[in-house]
Amino acid sequence: MNTTRTTTVTCPHCGRDNRIPVAAEGRPRCGHCKQPLPWVVDAGDDDFTEVADNAVQPVVVDLWATWCGPCRMVSPALEQVARDLAGRIKLVKVDIDKNPGVSQRFEVQAVPTLLVQDHGETVARQAGAAPAHVLRQWVEQALEGRQATAGQ
Repeated sequence: MNTTRTTTVTCPHCGRDNRIPVAAEGRPRCGHCKQPLPWVVDAGDDDFTEVADNAVQPVVVDLWATWCGPCRMVSPALEQVARDLAGRIKLVKVDIDKNPGVSQRFEVQAVPTLLVQDHGETVARQAGAAPAHVLRQWVEQALEGRQATAGQ
């Protein structure tokens, strides 16, 4: 299944809006200033494999629910991490109430549940909200662990 669904991302460097596909090879760059863009997309039961599992860069998965207060607090922090690590990660947000298949796949018992995936394999997992600097450190540690494993 090849989707052409897009999302609009504002470049944090020059302020221009860019339409980027939710699933694509490579890493999105601003069409104006060519800087890496934060890649923040929604996915669900129908397209999670294409959007997240098949991504060539590491993916941070935010499994959340609309009724969850901590989810509403962690969302802006995760978006900040996606901006800080633009070009290095993709942030994929999944509403578990609308997407029970993804929720079951990852055996979600608490929200928010956060994952770091590398080529569809979960390399880090945590439940609960945290501030942006803590989340960024968690993601970077997961990425470092992935690189150390790849070098063996």
